[in-house]
Amino acid sequence: MNVFLGIIVGLFVLTVLITAHEFGHFIAARRSGVRVKEFGIGFPPRAIAWVRSKPEKGKKKGKWTRIKKEDWTKEQNSLIFSLNWLPIGGFCAMDGESDDETRKGTFGSVSFWKKTKILFAGVTMNWLVAFIVLTVLCWTGLPEILTNQFSIKSDERITTNSYVTVGTVMEGSPAEAAGFMTDDRIVAINDQNIYTSSDVINFNNAHAGETVTYSILRAKPTTLEVTLNPADSEYLLGITMSAGSVTRHYTWSAPVVAAGLTVQLTGETFKGLGQLVVNLVTGAARQISSDVSVREEGKEQISEATEGVSGIVGIIGGYFPNLISAGPTFIFLFMAIISISLACMNVLPIPALDGGRWFMIFLCRLRHKKLSKEKEQSIVAKAFIFLLILMAIITVMDIIKLF
Repeated sequence: MNVFLGIIVGLFVLTVLITAHEFGHFIAARRSGVRVKEFGIGFPPRAIAWVRSKPEKGKKKGKWTRIKKEDWTKEQNSLIFSLNWLPIGGFCAMDGESDDETRKGTFGSVSFWKKTKILFAGVTMNWLVAFIVLTVLCWTGLPEILTNQFSIKSDERITTNSYVTVGTVMEGSPAEAAGFMTDDRIVAINDQNIYTSSDVINFNNAHAGETVTYSILRAKPTTLEVTLNPADSEYLLGITMSAGSVTRHYTWSAPVVAAGLTVQLTGETFKGLGQLVVNLVTGAARQISSDVSVREEGKEQISEATEGVSGIVGIIGGYFPNLISAGPTFIFLFMAIISISLACMNVLPIPALDGGRWFMIFLCRLRHKKLSKEKEQSIVAKAFIFLLILMAIITVMDIIKLF
């Protein structure tokens, strides 16, 4: 049930975030005098569509009229709003999106500054969505997710869930022999209070091979004596855990904390992307070494990079079903993180993305050269094919991870 519900929630969240991104382009385009031919929620095939007629004399706004299915292929002279069958995003189709377009009302005909505003309005909207979600979480309860997480100490109230809960117990492990059970709550080891899963791991590492006493909460308090595996073993205890959590609450400073955390998460995202590229490039380069140990280090770097990457399948099929059990707070927190990730990805100078398109236009302006429609389409098409191949590889990896 969690898997099905997680997929539904995941699709909804991604659609909201991508539609918000496209709505940013839509607002900026309209304010810059660029005609938007169609704004769609979801991707084709089309399910239903409306067209907005020109305002009647004496009125500011036109009426929305449903377009008959047989007229979908006909050119419309006004804005179309559509709902589409594939619930994985949205789109904003502007008139004349090539830089060398000159017709009035097209993207190509407006100034470089207006093009900049239009192209980066999407990522701005994603950062804004993250800020709004984080502001609400600051009021209702924001989980601690980063070391040295941004906060306003004078307006901060902290609540803790001091229990570390046992998830699965590995077959043949010291934990199984000692009688550990799923949903056991670990409160202490050798009378030393435990607050997070890191406390458990650190204690076990310091007492590898020893017999220790775990204090457990079930229907009633219980103690379990367990002899940990030696330090060189695959695992010492043999359980998975859900960590004890720290939640922070704010009042007047909630928007300030949300803004600070948005900036902090943006920095962490770029840092992660940088490390990903370094691991992939360095790992690939080490594969040509004649030294076996160097090649193995390279494989580990590549493996580390691929483990940290997830596509739509991994996010919807892997993360969201688990978040359903964690509750709405973590769903909204993950929504904010995805929104920031979308913003960071789209500012990168990759031609098929917003940042890449802006960079091409900027480079041509800098060199005082014209970016022809044919050249722009060729560059974007090649970059798009590369992204499709990359997405296909990531999707295969996601499926392997899931099954």
